[in-house]
Amino acid sequence: MDPELALLLNAVVSGLLLGSLYAAAAVGLAVSFGMLDIVNIAHPALMVLGAFAVVVLTGMTGLDPLLAALLLAPAFWLLGAGIYTAYHRFFERRGDEALQGLAFFFGLMFIIEVGLVMSFGADQRFVEPPYAYVTWFLGEIDLPLRMLVPAVAALAAIGALLLFLRYSFTGRAIAAVAQDPEALRLLAIDPVRIKRLAFGISVAFAGLAGGALVVVQPIDPWAGHVFIGRVFAIVIMGGMASIAGCVLAALAFGVAENVTAALYGPSWSPAVAFGALLLVLAFRPQGLFGKAT
Repeated sequence: MDPELALLLNAVVSGLLLGSLYAAAAVGLAVSFGMLDIVNIAHPALMVLGAFAVVVLTGMTGLDPLLAALLLAPAFWLLGAGIYTAYHRFFERRGDEALQGLAFFFGLMFIIEVGLVMSFGADQRFVEPPYAYVTWFLGEIDLPLRMLVPAVAALAAIGALLLFLRYSFTGRAIAAVAQDPEALRLLAIDPVRIKRLAFGISVAFAGLAGGALVVVQPIDPWAGHVFIGRVFAIVIMGGMASIAGCVLAALAFGVAENVTAALYGPSWSPAVAFGALLLVLAFRPQGLFGKAT
């Protein structure tokens, strides 16, 4: 195979694996931001909190980090439910969620980051499962398991969420709560309870994404800053409330970044990825899977 073609194929495959990680990070935000209209700017910080929680649990038990992230998901759901309860009590119920609610999440992000620095220091942490340095070879294509395993786990979790939202009564209520809460009340459904449940799912996915992140790369308390722009851009590009669109946009982001980095250097990759976002918004403002109005 031509070396340049092999380089391009490997860049595309690596980009798809990277995009799966982006999808895991962005899907939770698609629930809170896209479906609930809650601009949770602290979502990447919660993901980093999940990564550090996985580091602690795997260090104590020796569990696989992805399994540890799954076991921690209920705790992160409770954390998310508590965060939404405070947000609703002090901001949403009074109609102050636009500006003061955004400040609340900025403050939460700062508290998480400072708390992690005080607890763990500023050094990077990394988890090394047995497959971390194993690579499968399919002809000229390399498949490092440290990226493949988290990617498969992330897509499986996203698939389960998609089935839940599409086919369960509660999932359909989550999809409808921001659009018509009064209709839910007519069905004897409490919109606040549905939002609390959904926001808990959003934060639980942040924790799962953190478990995948710490397998792929070292993390420090400030690692969430790298993902803030990306996850919001992916959710917007995918059509806000569309899980399928979010996944597709994340995969496109990953491929665009990796191919650009391989062919032109890593400094160009963010510009190309966000340039693709601008093109999508210019020709399809509702996003890839958003409904035209």
